[in-house]
Amino acid sequence: MQQKEQIQVDTIIHARWIIPVEPDESVYEHYSLVIQDGKIIDMLPSKRCLKKYTSHTIHNLDTHALVPGLINTHTHASMSLMRGMADDLPLMEWLSEHIWPAEAKHVNYQFVKEGTDLAIAEMIRGGTTTFNDMYFFPDAAAKSADEAGIRASIGLIMLDFPSAWAKDSDDYLHKGIQLHEQYRHHPLISTAFAPHAPYTVSDPPLEEVKTYTEKLDIPIHIHLHETQHEVDQAVANNGMRPITRLEKLGLLSPLLVAVHMTQLTDDEITLLKRHGVNIVHCPESNLKLASGFCPVGKLSAKKINIALGTDGAASNNDLDMLSEMRTAALLAKGVAGDASVIPAHTALKMATLNGAIALGLDTITGSLTPGKAADICAIDLHRLETQPVYHPVSQIVYSSARDQVTDVWVQGKHLLNNRQLTTLDIEQITQNVLEWGKKIHNDGE
Repeated sequence: MQQKEQIQVDTIIHARWIIPVEPDESVYEHYSLVIQDGKIIDMLPSKRCLKKYTSHTIHNLDTHALVPGLINTHTHASMSLMRGMADDLPLMEWLSEHIWPAEAKHVNYQFVKEGTDLAIAEMIRGGTTTFNDMYFFPDAAAKSADEAGIRASIGLIMLDFPSAWAKDSDDYLHKGIQLHEQYRHHPLISTAFAPHAPYTVSDPPLEEVKTYTEKLDIPIHIHLHETQHEVDQAVANNGMRPITRLEKLGLLSPLLVAVHMTQLTDDEITLLKRHGVNIVHCPESNLKLASGFCPVGKLSAKKINIALGTDGAASNNDLDMLSEMRTAALLAKGVAGDASVIPAHTALKMATLNGAIALGLDTITGSLTPGKAADICAIDLHRLETQPVYHPVSQIVYSSARDQVTDVWVQGKHLLNNRQLTTLDIEQITQNVLEWGKKIHNDGE
């Protein structure tokens, strides 16, 4: 019988394990991913792959697990330049006495561009292929993401008060819509409205956001119920908890990406489920700022979509999604008093597919599924610290560190090759960061 001619493709990755996230809890050993034109076109046993496909670019990752590229669903990327600046303080003191004054002195286009460069370099080295940002000068963040080749959801920031980016809520909205139009056909960059929080954005701008969200069909990314103080102040000011206020404004919907959510009643959880709201859990930032505990076990039991985010490096103090997965799983067990809450495979799903769902990108990324973009993270489990391997998902979530991420692809492009960044200049980023550190320190923050 005549042997069939092999199919020529762009890239083949042979791996010890492939963990596609879809279907749930699936793990394939000695499998291969086949990539063509930036997309996964096949996933099959390596022995069959060798017979069916050929490529000039073949990666043999015999000790690695391939997982979907991690999705950091809540960041303030350029705040990496404020890492460690005002540690060990509660949220409102941290914000009002340190962060906001420093932002007033230092934040401009260059700050955001160079701070985002730093954040993206850190994220790629930790296996993140998509991030959802919220900060001033979103045009600078978008430029940084575009140059690096990472996937990004860029927040169209909105506040009631002026900043270096915009003078009032109308200006924020106008500039945000302009940026959306600029990037709406971009293959890697999407946008989301990003009103900062209910306590910094009044009703009329939120109503405008609702109108434009429905028109443009893009998410709303907002801090919500982050602390007990926020909820108490809202009740004192207008007689309503923030979630109740957003419901009255018609903002609770599957387009809402609600970040933190540490203060929730059972009735509010039911309300969130009814409206299909997405939650972003930021466990390490919430712990560091003593903001409270998101009731992840209760939300998961209601089958509410829960994604993971790091928050900014100014309040975390890193952008390490592997660490965030571990903390999320362990904290959920402790809060619920139930060791079965958020098992390892669920934590991985929170850091990948659930983030894609929240951002409306789940037809593009979030799982290693033929037809989706080749957004891939390779983790080397052949380390003393992750041996022996009884179950690779458990080792990834509970034992692995981000320096075990050796390779990262976004839309088939190799952004991290054997721990080396391919699209970013580490020396230039380091020089820029050192200069910013001196400037901020010399100006007394």
